[in-house]
Amino acid sequence: MSALFLRSSNIDPQEVLTITELMVNGQIRDKEIRLISETGEQLGIMSAKEGQKLADDRNLDMVKISPQAKPPVCKIMDYSKYKFDLAKKEKEARKKQKVIDVKEIRLSPNIDTHDVQVKVKNATKFLKSGNKVKVSIRFRGRELSRQDVAKDIMKDFAEQVSEYGVIEKEPKMEARTMAMFLGPKTQ
Repeated sequence: MSALFLRSSNIDPQEVLTITELMVNGQIRDKEIRLISETGEQLGIMSAKEGQKLADDRNLDMVKISPQAKPPVCKIMDYSKYKFDLAKKEKEARKKQKVIDVKEIRLSPNIDTHDVQVKVKNATKFLKSGNKVKVSIRFRGRELSRQDVAKDIMKDFAEQVSEYGVIEKEPKMEARTMAMFLGPKTQ
């Protein structure tokens, strides 16, 4: 985690270390801990040294899984296998996640019909591939007085791509730009 994150939040930097990296074996220096076996059975409250001895007898690691509890909760487990399984789950989650990009298409208030058709073709290609599309019209100089024409162009554009996308955010003025967001249609 970045230092910027740590400064902007109320989390203590030491607390972040305990959240991201669990304490293992000799790193656990608490006087009393609540110990859980590798099968999930509670072994009771004991000193960290006694818990470490039990873990060593079973050729496993003692891992602090809940440092905020009173007394802290530790579990006997194979730490390297645990980390491997977590990494595997993260990798699977990344495979399944779909990244949606926002593609931008720029128009102008005095755009020709053929130019609009080219832009519609590009927008349908983006929407078919599952991306969102931001359609924007930038006003320069006196064009700012033609906002009603720009709104009509936007509505017409949305109608032409309505087979593949829907309006997620209506046309709205932001400084000298009018923007509208289109999202892919769900089947």
